[in-house]
Amino acid sequence: MQIDLSEQVAVVTGSARRVGKAIALELARAGVNLIIHYHNTDQSEVRDTVQEAKSLGVDAFGVRADISTLEGVHTVFTAAMNHFGTLDILVNSASSFTRNELLDVTLEDWEQSIALNMTAPLLCTQQAARMMLRNTPSGGSIVNILDYGAMRPWLKRVDHGVSKAGLLMLTQVSALSLGKHNIRVNGVLPGPVLQDSGSSDERWREMGEELPIRRTGHPDDVARAVAYLCRESFVTGTVLEVNGGETL
Repeated sequence: MQIDLSEQVAVVTGSARRVGKAIALELARAGVNLIIHYHNTDQSEVRDTVQEAKSLGVDAFGVRADISTLEGVHTVFTAAMNHFGTLDILVNSASSFTRNELLDVTLEDWEQSIALNMTAPLLCTQQAARMMLRNTPSGGSIVNILDYGAMRPWLKRVDHGVSKAGLLMLTQVSALSLGKHNIRVNGVLPGPVLQDSGSSDERWREMGEELPIRRTGHPDDVARAVAYLCRESFVTGTVLEVNGGETL
């Protein structure tokens, strides 16, 4: 059975820009009301994202918080409860993307990657699930955004890759734990869908040509995958790879 997302409520972490923004706006197009979470994003970008969502006919507002802390997570979900009184969808999209080889990883690097890429999704999942338990029998949907490092050793992004591998296991454990409450937990594993500021146009084209599909993707590809997982009532514990075949 496919779920109608209209009038549902979602928290999308890290959603004022980049891939998180694409996810939020795709959900808005499906009629989902939004909490746009951000931390260090410029206020003008946050306002633009909120206004774009509202222009699609949904209610949306921004919440600034450091979700690597319990206090920050409480800020986000208290705002959701106070404004909407319910929650149907959580997308754990906020992420750090540090570049370190093994012998260069500092303790600070390690702790920051774990805090944002593993601890924050855990704390958000706990808070979201407690709110979703009130939705019985409709339950809810949680989607975690992974990447290449969750599946393969990433020699130049060691702390990041290990934290995303941990998020993959959290996805599976959460699906097992919350399934009895009709709360579905899945992951989306994007490939090259957004050109890094440090990557040249030539290198970006080369990255696409190295994929089986012979081209790079777009943040909207990830956003549609998230919306699909939110709609499908019989899919949980799954990782949907949206990467042009990169993991092959």
